[in-house]
Amino acid sequence: MGVLFNKRESEPQVSLPIHMGIIMDGNGRWAKRKGLPRTFGHKSGAKNFRSIVKYCSQIGIKHLTVYAFSTENWTRPNEEVIALMNLFEQYLIEALSDFQNENIKVKFLGEMEKFSSKIQNLIKEVEKSSQNLTGMVLNIAMNYGGKREIVNAVKILAEKVIKNDIQVSEITESSFSDCLYTAGQPDVDLVIRTGGECRTSNFLIWQAAYAEYIFTDILWPDFKFKDLDNILTLYAKRKRRFGGV
Repeated sequence: MGVLFNKRESEPQVSLPIHMGIIMDGNGRWAKRKGLPRTFGHKSGAKNFRSIVKYCSQIGIKHLTVYAFSTENWTRPNEEVIALMNLFEQYLIEALSDFQNENIKVKFLGEMEKFSSKIQNLIKEVEKSSQNLTGMVLNIAMNYGGKREIVNAVKILAEKVIKNDIQVSEITESSFSDCLYTAGQPDVDLVIRTGGECRTSNFLIWQAAYAEYIFTDILWPDFKFKDLDNILTLYAKRKRRFGGV
């Protein structure tokens, strides 16, 4: 558990997860319900993302990982993918100043090579400009897949064995975790998925092995501070046994 938060003296204090993950789902359906193109949903979702991230930082979340774009999302209609890439580019430019002011350290999880050279350069610039910040760590999973992350970690360890840097008998859960994109960060305590779907969708498979999961029907653009507060209150009431009694 993390620190306690209460925004007003009259509100009860709630124990926070140290590392929280969010699967931000429902942008397209949100737009469809309003008779708008799916791209409008992604724009609204991106705006809400910035708002929720800042709120998480302000209430004391230490690590936040958000699922922005999966390895499977490339199969979406080309028009939608192009719109998402434009949104990413706009966000990265804004992040260079936005999260600096919020003292948020930004890291990107996934295979960045598939993005345009402009987006890759912006990613490197955002990470470099925020690397010495001391506030919340924001992990943005882009072109990310949990299975690929695990395979990549296996390859890293295999290379070390081939080079005689380590012995097979020396491979542990800890050394494996050190080869993941989230190396050096604690495992996930809580995963929230908006949009009504009840599946993990290849998100943080290793890191969330003992995470609490909370699924909500609220579509991501409609997910507000009060909704997060309610979920955090529910999370605090759960008894985490990690396989014990």
